Amino acid sequence: MKAFLDKDFLLQNKTAKRLFHDCCENMPICDYHCHLSPKEIYENKPVTDIAELWLGADHYKWRLMRSCGIDEEYCTGSKPNREKFEKFAFALQYALGNPIYHWAHLELQRYFGIGDVLSAKTAADIYERANSQMAGGAFTPQNLIKNSRVSYICTTDDPADDLQYHKLLKGNDFGCAVLPTFRPDRALNIELPGFVEYISSLSSAAGVQINSFDNLVSALYARADFFNAVGCRVSDQAFSDVPFKEAPYVDVNRVFTRALSGGAISAQDAEIYKTAIMAALGEKYHSLGWVMEVHIGAMRNNNTAMFNKLGADTGFDSVGDCNFAFKLSRFLDGLCKKGTLPKTILFNLNGRDNDVLASMLGNFQGSEAESKIQFGPAWWFLDTKDGIERQLRSLGNYGVLGKFVGMETDSRSFTSYARHEYFRRILCGFIGSYVESGMYPQDWEMLNEIVRGICYNNAVKYFNFE
Repeated sequence: MKAFLDKDFLLQNKTAKRLFHDCCENMPICDYHCHLSPKEIYENKPVTDIAELWLGADHYKWRLMRSCGIDEEYCTGSKPNREKFEKFAFALQYALGNPIYHWAHLELQRYFGIGDVLSAKTAADIYERANSQMAGGAFTPQNLIKNSRVSYICTTDDPADDLQYHKLLKGNDFGCAVLPTFRPDRALNIELPGFVEYISSLSSAAGVQINSFDNLVSALYARADFFNAVGCRVSDQAFSDVPFKEAPYVDVNRVFTRALSGGAISAQDAEIYKTAIMAALGEKYHSLGWVMEVHIGAMRNNNTAMFNKLGADTGFDSVGDCNFAFKLSRFLDGLCKKGTLPKTILFNLNGRDNDVLASMLGNFQGSEAESKIQFGPAWWFLDTKDGIERQLRSLGNYGVLGKFVGMETDSRSFTSYARHEYFRRILCGFIGSYVESGMYPQDWEMLNEIVRGICYNNAVKYFNFE
């Protein structure tokens, strides 16, 4: 029987072990999509409690605890940190198969040197041992990033943001470039409450009076130029379903001006508007040489009572169930016909759609970049061992796995970089199985290039970071 989480964890054959230990175990990390706070990175305040580090904003862990019947006061409430940690440990011991079980233990090993299994029985002791290490003030955001060998971080930022902390971080070199990502969701979501107020704040940030759709596009373009000057190389937009409903400008403008006056916006009107905005933004991203990330399929804020109590991103989202292939194809084709399709990474949240995206890539590739259109890594509910393997398999079946840009954390935690190790171990196991079963030759030079590319080099090249 294999030991739990030993040095060869998830490495089931000799090829996998060699690829991981000799090729990618100690490679740097390019975290091209996350939700870390640039303010927290800049201020660099030490964290002195593991419960704060792990449970302060991690809705993955909150969901796990709620599923064990643990009261909300131990998740997002005001219970003492020690009690929160002990409740999490109680829940974790039952989470067989959940990647949080592996992530938590990898983090204990890598950041605290603690190899014990976390459970209700060991929680108090591990809490004390971890906090004794944190008491010296060494667990700062910048130290955690540096010690994780992270070279690039792309945060998630609203177009109206002044990027103050990104600019300050440029003069505070700690070995990692922290770059903004242009995330225009609030400008896209015309049907949601707060849209009018948001357009006012965007108008102020851009210095553009926004009273027409053309003005809105001008304001977003001005903010994109500002982001570009601060180092942005990535845009990101999230959709429950891909919008595509083309309409004449007069109809688009009518929908927008109605929203500005407080009028009701139907689902059809919202789709008309979002289609026009995304077409305009896609052209801008192409002109700037940016990568366009499109996250598809999250069904958000399902629990109305808890949304009203806690707000968004607190653990009440799930996998959506939409058929988006045709609309996505038409959206990409519209930009492609104009010669303005940017480099694009497509993410899905429903595993049944893996083959849809993996096969979509080949329709729109181009010579501007190797694998210009990418199938994004297994994301959110899919970044399990099974989900990662399924994404790799679909990409290998339909595309070019060796040019994949690899993993990103999509996280708010400064110790979530253990997820890159988790991904790398699964990747090496996956490729190792191909080699040992005779499905790919034992060409170590080529294998090393492929693995190192997927783990780091491909992303750095694709995003023009160097």
